[in-house]
Amino acid sequence: MPDEIFLLPQLSLVIGGARSGKSGFAERLVTGSGLTRRYIATAEAWDDEMRDRIARHRADRGQGWITDEAPLDLTAALAMAKPGEVVLVDCATLWLTNHLLAEHDLVSEAAALLTALAACRAPVVVVSNEVGWGIVPDNALARTFRDAQGRLNQQIAGQAGLVVGIMAGLPMVLKGRMPAWM
Repeated sequence: MPDEIFLLPQLSLVIGGARSGKSGFAERLVTGSGLTRRYIATAEAWDDEMRDRIARHRADRGQGWITDEAPLDLTAALAMAKPGEVVLVDCATLWLTNHLLAEHDLVSEAAALLTALAACRAPVVVVSNEVGWGIVPDNALARTFRDAQGRLNQQIAGQAGLVVGIMAGLPMVLKGRMPAWM
């Protein structure tokens, strides 16, 4: 393993808007570590369009990943990580959406996730959407989601050693230092 793996903090957050390039950047961050790659997918394929998106993500990242599907139980999936691995969670936004639609307590779910991220035995890179740059949504459900996602992003960023914002495919380091391989 390259010496640079020690430059990847215990927790990193890659955040950006839709189609900003955040997943591809996070995959390169994880791949460059030289560690065994574990991918935790939070999406659920409810329709053909989502099935196509999931298939494209799988094809884009290629072979060599251990993949766990955890649309709701992200804490259990994080607990399966082992030393010598690096975990990519893609993404916190879909995970939170799944809990919102299941009418779970978002505050307690977020607290459990933050505890699991801190306890994970491998470095974790979390992908999340920045949802606060748009207009105020016109309905209560959308406002509830936007507010909960904003709070979760702030909490993950507060705990993370590296936070990278992605805009138009370009990384902007918001906190910490980019690993040497990037």
